[in-house]
Amino acid sequence: MLPIDTRIHRAQRLLRMLEEDAPLLAVRVAELTPERQQSAQEYAAHLTATARAELDRLKEYEFVWDSNDPTPEAAD
Repeated sequence: MLPIDTRIHRAQRLLRMLEEDAPLLAVRVAELTPERQQSAQEYAAHLTATARAELDRLKEYEFVWDSNDPTPEAAD
């Protein structure tokens, strides 16, 4: 299993890519029928929402994991 920081970084990168791609989606689906355009846009919105929820879940998990981490820290 990947470390939590790596998973968070990947989720952030995916979310950023999806959000940056949103304006280009309209151009790519312009030749499709209106129903297909709507379907593609709804799928992209669902995928973005899922990625955002996963990122939130990972950040919450990281917070809980850090607070329960029994690893000793260096003394001052």
